[in-house]
Amino acid sequence: MKMKCPLIYFTKHLGNLTAEQMIEKAQQFRCDGFDLACRSGQTVTPENVSSTLPKLVKQLHSAGLVVPMITGNGNLLEPTDPTAEPILGAMQEAGVTLLKMGYFPINNKTEDYWEKVAYARNQLEGWARLGERYGVRICYHTHSGGDSMGINAAAVMHLLHGFDPRWVGAYLDAGHQLLDGEHPDIAFNMVKRYLAIVAVKDARKEPDNVNAGYKYTFCRAGRGDVDWQNYFENLRLVNFQGPISVHGLYERYMASFLKGDKSQYFASLHSEFDFFRRYRDGQQLPTEKLV
Repeated sequence: MKMKCPLIYFTKHLGNLTAEQMIEKAQQFRCDGFDLACRSGQTVTPENVSSTLPKLVKQLHSAGLVVPMITGNGNLLEPTDPTAEPILGAMQEAGVTLLKMGYFPINNKTEDYWEKVAYARNQLEGWARLGERYGVRICYHTHSGGDSMGINAAAVMHLLHGFDPRWVGAYLDAGHQLLDGEHPDIAFNMVKRYLAIVAVKDARKEPDNVNAGYKYTFCRAGRGDVDWQNYFENLRLVNFQGPISVHGLYERYMASFLKGDKSQYFASLHSEFDFFRRYRDGQQLPTEKLV
């Protein structure tokens, strides 16, 4: 069964491009649109968002591309941040309805987890009020690792549970879920009322040549350990209709032979989108693991 979810590219790696260049990239990648990073060095920044975002979105729409979401800075945490309302105001004008906020850090040696949950939920109360005012859903991304709050579905629901899901949402990330060992079946069950965005990237376990044991490395889709058949079955089970953001983080995996030249990386992204498009559209895929 084909899903309606747009496959969009997270523009973190694009830098400061014109609308025309972004349209050209979208045609090269075969994506449906963009997850626009609103950060320093990007086309849209917190400083120019009011003047740039509405115009850029209009230009991209004219080329048949969608912009369902904006990704803010990793430190965009408090609703009183001076950039928060300009970003939300520009999003409202542009018709962009999903904002990925930043990550609440935690020092597990000096901070109490539940006190930090209370602090984060207090900030989210303010975000929810702003979201309702501007018609934007504020979303929290599940990023693996022990130094951030909300690292998986269980932890993110400590932050989000009880808020109005129209204005506060969960942003699941398949690759990071794999790194922190959370099974998609229970993850989707936990967040289904709040699920707003999904990120797709693959990862696999490899020998660690520096330290004893193993490490996880982000890699090309289909060459890792994410069970994509199960993942997309869960998306269908919860009737997910939001955007699917393709991060393409295997750039780090390819860096040793790209030597800083991104042209090969960009040229390869169409296969990443083709891979996820087949799963989204319910097409039959080979059962053997790609190598």
